[in-house]
Amino acid sequence: MNGNQGVIENVVMGKLRGKVFYQSSFPATLRSQIIYVKPYDMTSGKGYQRPVNVKRAKDFANYLSVGEESLFTPILLNAASNWEFICYDRQRPSFGRLLCKGKASLMDGQHRMDGIDMYVDETSADISIPFMAFHYLDEDEEIKLFDTINTKAKTIGSSLNKYLNRNSDVNSWVATELVIRRDSPFHQIGSIIGKRTKGRHVTLQNLYRIVKLFSSSPKASSLPKEVVLETTLMYYKAIEEMFPKEWNNYNEFRLTHIVVLDAFAMVGSIVLEQAIKDKHKPIDQSVIVKSVKCLSGIDLSSTGPLKYLKGIAGSKSLASDLKSIMISI
Repeated sequence: MNGNQGVIENVVMGKLRGKVFYQSSFPATLRSQIIYVKPYDMTSGKGYQRPVNVKRAKDFANYLSVGEESLFTPILLNAASNWEFICYDRQRPSFGRLLCKGKASLMDGQHRMDGIDMYVDETSADISIPFMAFHYLDEDEEIKLFDTINTKAKTIGSSLNKYLNRNSDVNSWVATELVIRRDSPFHQIGSIIGKRTKGRHVTLQNLYRIVKLFSSSPKASSLPKEVVLETTLMYYKAIEEMFPKEWNNYNEFRLTHIVVLDAFAMVGSIVLEQAIKDKHKPIDQSVIVKSVKCLSGIDLSSTGPLKYLKGIAGSKSLASDLKSIMISI
């Protein structure tokens, strides 16, 4: 046996669409012996991996530092016939070890692997890396599968991500409550999964940004999440009650368009700052209600002055105009 070849134990062999594959895990210390990456600029023209995003790799290394809770999915490899499977027992022909006589190419998991390298270098700890490896794919099959993984596969989306993190992130929790609570003005127009449908045009990601903007003032940064929720509800309910027709008519009015909701959140952070007289006392709700009442009579129609408002620049411009109306100096 070649003394330089790697050995992977406790391997399960299976078949997928006629292709033999292996599943198991190997120690990170074995990585350089058994895996390599095909960069996009390989002289053979058969490379496809882009340069590593160092920040992503560092973020993953930091994630691993969390400890036992930092689980991750298997990497995907093409052994290209360089690995030989030997079963432990003829009675169980699909369970055995792999003799890694050459290196497998890494198809999916480049940032995870670089993050693992950083983690191992910084901590001197070892870690088991789960994998799935095809016994053999030709180079064109490998490139095609890589392309499918990176172009056809869908991420869970930023809105669903915020929903999944609602128990560990304040803004995600508040945004989720703004959608699911029946007394919320966003209950009928909000979408948790991020897919806009007729009538539900405000995504959870949109609400996350709104909450973040609204509670961005220094005084608001230490508020309990329940207070942030109730104050955000109060503010936008006051706006809805001031403009009920505009709130419920997305096509003819721009009130619930994201560019306008963001602008209200921006100026709302200043209103909230004024309403917090003392961090040890309740928020002065009258300040919020009074500021919204100052808006009576403004034109929120889709054909009026807000017609061409777009993007973050449009939100900032509108917030500046709203500030001159709503904020008492």
